[in-house]
Amino acid sequence: MKNISILGSTGSIGTSTIKVVRSNPDRYRIVGLSAGNNIDLIGQQIEEFRPVAISVSQEAQAQVLKSRLSHDIKTEIYWGKDGYKKIAVMDEADIVVSAISGAAGLVPTYEAILKKKDIALANKETMVMAGAIIMALAEDKGISILPVDSEHSAVFQCMQGHNRADLRRIILTASGGPFRDFTLSQLENITPAMALKHPNWEMGKKITIDSATLMNKGLEIIEAKWLFNLDLDQIDVLVHPESIIHSMVEYNDGSVIAQMGVPDMITPISYALSYPEHLKTDLPGLRLEAIKSLHFYETDPVKFRCLRLAVDALKEGGSMPAVLNGANEIAVASFLNEEISFLQIPEIIERTMSAHRPLAIDSIETVIEADSWARTKALNEIMKLE
Repeated sequence: MKNISILGSTGSIGTSTIKVVRSNPDRYRIVGLSAGNNIDLIGQQIEEFRPVAISVSQEAQAQVLKSRLSHDIKTEIYWGKDGYKKIAVMDEADIVVSAISGAAGLVPTYEAILKKKDIALANKETMVMAGAIIMALAEDKGISILPVDSEHSAVFQCMQGHNRADLRRIILTASGGPFRDFTLSQLENITPAMALKHPNWEMGKKITIDSATLMNKGLEIIEAKWLFNLDLDQIDVLVHPESIIHSMVEYNDGSVIAQMGVPDMITPISYALSYPEHLKTDLPGLRLEAIKSLHFYETDPVKFRCLRLAVDALKEGGSMPAVLNGANEIAVASFLNEEISFLQIPEIIERTMSAHRPLAIDSIETVIEADSWARTKALNEIMKLE
């Protein structure tokens, strides 16, 4: 029986993790849950799984939950940043699923590693902002970081049974989002409603917008660099509209190993929790005869500037990836609030990065300072547009 704590249990990754646990009651037990503001859903999760402890955003929400729960439930209820930390470092947990969206997931994930918890990592921002620190700490504590992103899970699976020294490059695939066939002029009139209609995946709002701008793929390049100890020239990206091949690994002899499957996050979540086993899931099998054709295209850095900005941030190093991420989170939120246009997302990020002088990242505190600076600067740049 593996005891699991889920950071972000009401989001898309969290609810998919719940499905995996529900399908394997003899293997997994939920001991901790954390959520943002969806107290209705986490209330249902508490009633079903009876975890040791949970956390929500605010004290008022915690009090509402306490008043709603059955009297025989002994779950401890916490709130705020301290509450999220408590869920991340629970003695009862064997593995922590890091699924909080955005930079907010960094500190709880870091704290979990300090407590020698294995990490099922869905929060790519942790690696984008502090990859060097996180990987060094994981090695020092002797814990495993198991990727949940479908692309990084695919790379991880394709590396099993192969000599790491034989790896030539990895190829991350991207669906291209809903606007892969749009012209630059067509992108000028994109609305949030249009951008939130992803053709292949059901995800949270922030990551769906990142997929539409291809920033998500840029963040994945940075994450892959740290997860797999790669140089930038060992990481390529191809647009693959069908989202059947989730990524590939090429070896020195020219062999290319691909991981394929229906586009559903159940598969990478299940593998992260059960590694090195592949447990049975309820997903339908992959029927290539029904799909018939798979297509691949190069990315367009002119239409999708966010991808180039992410690569630039990785090249610059230091605090620049954290600044990229912080500015992107502010720009995406502003776009969703209809305060800026779709094409102004990369504009705000680029202005913020141009004003930043990178610092060496030697502590989590330094990362947080860079993130805070980027958010303030990005907000100022947005105000200039008004």
